[in-house]
Amino acid sequence: MKKEYLIYKLSDEVKNSCKIDRDAFTKFGVKRGLRNEDGSGVLVGLTNIGNVVGYERDDKGTLQPTEGKLYYRGYELDDIVSPLLAEKRFGFEEVAFLLLSGNLPDKEELSAFQSLLNDNMPLDHRTIVHIIDLEGSDIMNILARCVLEMYTFDPNPDDISRDNLMRQSIELIAKFPTIVAYAYNIYRHSVQGRSLHIRHPKEDLGIAENFLYMLKHQNYTELDARMLDLLLVIQAEHGGGNNSTFTVRVTSSTRTDTYSSIAAGIGSLKGPLHGGANIKVINMFHHLKDQISDWTNVDEIDTYLNRMLDKQAYDNSGLIYGLGHAVYTMSDPRAVELKKLAGELAREKGREKEYEFLKLIEQEGIKCLTARGRVKPVCANLDFYSGFIYEMIGLPQEIYTPIFAMARIVGWTAHRIEELNFESRRIIRPAYKNILEGNTYIPISER
Repeated sequence: MKKEYLIYKLSDEVKNSCKIDRDAFTKFGVKRGLRNEDGSGVLVGLTNIGNVVGYERDDKGTLQPTEGKLYYRGYELDDIVSPLLAEKRFGFEEVAFLLLSGNLPDKEELSAFQSLLNDNMPLDHRTIVHIIDLEGSDIMNILARCVLEMYTFDPNPDDISRDNLMRQSIELIAKFPTIVAYAYNIYRHSVQGRSLHIRHPKEDLGIAENFLYMLKHQNYTELDARMLDLLLVIQAEHGGGNNSTFTVRVTSSTRTDTYSSIAAGIGSLKGPLHGGANIKVINMFHHLKDQISDWTNVDEIDTYLNRMLDKQAYDNSGLIYGLGHAVYTMSDPRAVELKKLAGELAREKGREKEYEFLKLIEQEGIKCLTARGRVKPVCANLDFYSGFIYEMIGLPQEIYTPIFAMARIVGWTAHRIEELNFESRRIIRPAYKNILEGNTYIPISER
């Protein structure tokens, strides 16, 4: 048999070897995707870090939709974001301190923490060289490789004591923006033929503004920096059940090193059903801007959205990207906050008409989905507005998901520390039931 043909033969045989009757999952009581029959997540752990609320259970145990709430260490997200907006100040470092420690910092602690992050933002020269060598590669993959490489430069990489875990966490939070900015600048040079700029982080700038400086030099506004900072705040944590955080907790339960665990989380977040969804939303938005002639005509919008749901338009997926969530029902608190941010930024950028059009797509998309008899209420999720904000700030699509990782590294490290500091640690090991009947071995001479 030709070697070239063998891969196709093996691939064809997979059609049968991977086939499992959907009824078998019900028969054996399997929680597919770690979901209960009512769509709620299977309870597999306890945490003090984030709390995601999208429904309540009544006296009979039935899920009842409710307005979405997100809590960071017991503080509601809106109570954190609203003062930052009102006071026009940066807050990502404050949220990082809160999620890592469990407490809000006072002014002296926050100043020291900001200084510590700034001290750790520069990269080892060898890492910079390796990023240059990886020109043109996917930026999420470069980020994962740089994280794994940090193991080599760490004088104590396998120590899982609290002090060492905290040190590693702070270094990762500080270095992620630098890695992403350098990787994109090199991608921009090697793939797009643009001039290569490597700007080192400044000591007097916070993470959000430093990132824009390294990426765009002085080509950003104060509002751009504050909006990016708030995006980082809103995406920093989302409970222990989201796929990438659960990945970090699963790998941490084996007591592997921090860098291996975080690299696994990056691999999870990279998936288009997780951190890559914002790109799908913004691409859909551009398509709708081209296809719908009157952005204020509700009937025209409804007609096209229904064609999309009937798999007759756009990418024929039958989806309106950015609507619906695994937990949230009536509202996603992150989308509620981002909607306000998008409106403020749209006014500065002169893109109010696009903003109003996007709000109409949200409104009419929910209406079209509801009219089709969906039992669970539908709301806009985080991704519905985040891509539009990134675009108004002037950030390229290639770094949308890496920016998500820049934020979520805070939640990942907080959950890793918690996983490794339970009084009774236990490796996470769920079960899979094998339903294949036994086979009789046939000698190779008789096959």
